Amino acid sequence: MARWVIFIIIYLLLSVYGFQAIKTITKQSWIHYVFIAIAILIVGNFIFQFAASSEGRVLTPAKSYAFGFLLAFMSLTLVLVPILLGEDIIRGALGLYDKLVTKETFYLPSRRRFVSQIALGLAAIPFASLLYGMYRGKYQFRVLDYTLHFDDLPDAFDGYRITQISDIHSGSFDNKEKIEYAIDLINEQQSDVLLFTGDMVNNKASEMLPWKETFSKLNAKDGKFSVLGNHDYGDYVDWSSKEEKAQNLEDLKAIQKEIGFDLLLNEHRYLKKNGQQLALVGVENWGKGGFKKAGDLKKASSLIDKDDFKILMSHDPSHWDAEVVNDDYHYHLTLSGHTHGMQFGIEIPGWIKWSPVKWRYKQWAGIYEAVGQYINVNRGFGYLGYPGRVGIWPEITVIELKKGTKDA
Repeated sequence: MARWVIFIIIYLLLSVYGFQAIKTITKQSWIHYVFIAIAILIVGNFIFQFAASSEGRVLTPAKSYAFGFLLAFMSLTLVLVPILLGEDIIRGALGLYDKLVTKETFYLPSRRRFVSQIALGLAAIPFASLLYGMYRGKYQFRVLDYTLHFDDLPDAFDGYRITQISDIHSGSFDNKEKIEYAIDLINEQQSDVLLFTGDMVNNKASEMLPWKETFSKLNAKDGKFSVLGNHDYGDYVDWSSKEEKAQNLEDLKAIQKEIGFDLLLNEHRYLKKNGQQLALVGVENWGKGGFKKAGDLKKASSLIDKDDFKILMSHDPSHWDAEVVNDDYHYHLTLSGHTHGMQFGIEIPGWIKWSPVKWRYKQWAGIYEAVGQYINVNRGFGYLGYPGRVGIWPEITVIELKKGTKDA
């Protein structure tokens, strides 16, 4: 209860500053009333969805949108506050100067209109971006192509193409047409194998049921393989019993099988071609910072040869630095997801690649290399929490394996 009181107080203070800016710019009372109505509607819906909902901690699309609109509105006011607060400090100092130095009556100058205009103009940038991210950005799928060279790649796999997707989060979807478009886009890549690196759902296996038929259309000639992500275990839901939670996981495993995924649970498969092979290793979720550590790399690789060419599927990229890259086995390529690139950032190829998530994860999006090993961190197929993406678009990764060195 105390958290809600604190939140409402902060929200009211931020909204007051926003209202002051609106009042300074325009004297149209109906605009003032619209601002107040929007502020009340947004916070009221948010409180209703998260405090009064019978869904508990289950994150539904309605909750996501309530959070998204709150985030957009607060981004507007959060930009306004420092600017207008700074002006208030200056206005107060001038009034105090008049009182103490000139001995005149304390007089607080009026708020300057152009300062409010500048503040609102700057605040409109994140506000509009977050709204765009909810309307279009979350389904603005991108195909990212990479070519990686390995001296010890089996000859038969020279030119072998891998499509990776990650973090489907089907419980957040609200547009079947857009998802079907993405499935077609994946199939158009005509890769040899399709690898999914975890988080099929937000919390419950049932979230995937409306999308099972759609995702069953995914195809790759050498098969579809998957691992579990932290959200797949149902750890973020209040279950009535341990048995119910365990059954949820079994249901999700069954759904993955029905879709056509070969789910790797700390185990391996061999991909074979022209008498040669490479080892595909899949671990359960292993992550730093309180995330589930069910992944067992030693167990997953116990039946493969140390000299095999190895591709590892591990949902959380923190696993790479913690256990993978310095393991006695040489994992040529690790595929991860999990970070979503925080669904917010700035990326201009060759110029800038930034997201706040970089302060949490060393490897957070794209290809990284260390001691002759690579990791690709997929930015995610779906979205979670904020129902959108800004600057960090949903990703379909295509990796081509090439024999030899890059400069050869």
